Amino acid sequence: MSDLLERLRGRGWRMTAQRRVVAEVLDGEHVHLTADEVLARATARLPEISRATVYNTLGELVALGEVVEVTTDGRAKRYDPNAHRPHHHLVCSHCGAIRDVHPGGDPLAELPASERFGFTLSAVEMTYWGVCPDCR
Repeated sequence: MSDLLERLRGRGWRMTAQRRVVAEVLDGEHVHLTADEVLARATARLPEISRATVYNTLGELVALGEVVEVTTDGRAKRYDPNAHRPHHHLVCSHCGAIRDVHPGGDPLAELPASERFGFTLSAVEMTYWGVCPDCR
């Protein structure tokens, strides 16, 4: 069973065939699919699944905190199942490929007090941009 499926079962999430397929499509490392990509892959596994079901399931997974919405290019949201381990993203500026990265240190601690303007920090979102080996 996948990590995402295990987490969802542990939460007692009702596992219909449609929800299971969406969770299976999202499972893995470096997964950052758009809703339409999730729909296409889910339809290949379960042809009767509807667009509304996929979109509703993605919304539920985000609301549960099991999947994170990522927007790197200002257009389509992507869905990242790596919601429980803090990480940043490395994005290819040519093809849009996204990889999860885990640099050392605590990014919350790296912002000097003089740059916090009295804010209490709770999270950091960082995106590194470059060109992937395939596009080089």
